[in-house]
Amino acid sequence: MAATAGCFAMPAEAAIGDAVLVNAAKAQLDRLGRKIWLSDVVGLADFSRPSYEPRFFIIDMVAGKVRPFLVSHGSGSDPEHTAMLQSFSNEPGSNATSRGAYLTHTWYEGMHGTSMRLTGLDADNNNAEPRAIVVHGAAYANPSMIDKWGKLGRSQGCFAFPQANLMEVLARLGPGRMIFADKLAAA
Repeated sequence: MAATAGCFAMPAEAAIGDAVLVNAAKAQLDRLGRKIWLSDVVGLADFSRPSYEPRFFIIDMVAGKVRPFLVSHGSGSDPEHTAMLQSFSNEPGSNATSRGAYLTHTWYEGMHGTSMRLTGLDADNNNAEPRAIVVHGAAYANPSMIDKWGKLGRSQGCFAFPQANLMEVLARLGPGRMIFADKLAAA
């Protein structure tokens, strides 16, 4: 996805700070225009970070404040379970994480409890709905997995959060907002 992947390239030694995250969110909101219904809060997933570090950021675009969370990536993106996302895929059955912008939709009760539907807005994630890529909580995304295994477990491509954080994530993002996923720093 050339339109988005290159816009976040940074020197490997550069740390991604709040200002960089806010600017990245603004750039994606500008790129997507009216496809995003509400622009007050944005979710950014930085999959250049390992799963044992917070790498999902909820950004209050009005206050410029950033709240970090743990989030899992798909098993198809990390077949050796190294804790690092190795590749993205949009293919059905890949169990991989897809890069790109998503529009958040309604909550529902599914196999993982309360979850939120997503629509992929880019060519790299436009199969999100048929692949059932959603936001949900999971025991394998809990911090106890890091204590036990040194990393989080993996999803089937969904954004899986620690169960204790799920309701905050769902409430803060809510329907009509953007989640953007990519490797935001140079690997």
